[in-house]
Amino acid sequence: MVRQGTWVRIHRILLTPAERAENLPEETRKVPFELWVKGFLSVDAELGETVDILTVTGRAERGTLDAVEPSYRHDFGAYVPELKEIDRIVLSTLRGDDR
Repeated sequence: MVRQGTWVRIHRILLTPAERAENLPEETRKVPFELWVKGFLSVDAELGETVDILTVTGRAERGTLDAVEPSYRHDFGAYVPELKEIDRIVLSTLRGDDR
């Protein structure tokens, strides 16, 4: 049982493949348009149940309870050499280097 007020993540399908726009690339059009939102559980529930949550911005959302106390994970993928060059340029500019 997940208790009311617990930090959770919900999942909801916003558009099925049949509802997606025709002008999208085929790879995009053939999968659903999905939403994951984190917030505080409004009532006690079990994983997999449809629940309501309140986000940190005060927005009410409804979806399937997907995860309990999810962490924040950010990933920019594999190493991209161009990003290192951009980093060098930005830092140089911020320091006022004339290179």
